[in-house]
Amino acid sequence: MTDETELKRLFWHSRRGMLELDVLLVPFVQEVYPSLSQQDQDRYKKLLDCEDQDMFVWFMQRGEPEDPDLKYIVRMILDRVQPD
Repeated sequence: MTDETELKRLFWHSRRGMLELDVLLVPFVQEVYPSLSQQDQDRYKKLLDCEDQDMFVWFMQRGEPEDPDLKYIVRMILDRVQPD
């Protein structure tokens, strides 16, 4: 699969239909994902396999993933949008 095809696929998988998730995931995949290490790209793909309800809880900071890879990528996405 080409990089462009992969990015398009990830873009559509990042659109969850829940505004709170879409405003975090879509810009992240468009602006940050291409420059991530392979390990971080794999973490993002793993995140996309999670349930929307779980991601909502994590991104609203009402809980956090037990999986360290998921915890890392959730924190990376949150750090991108939260002021210092």
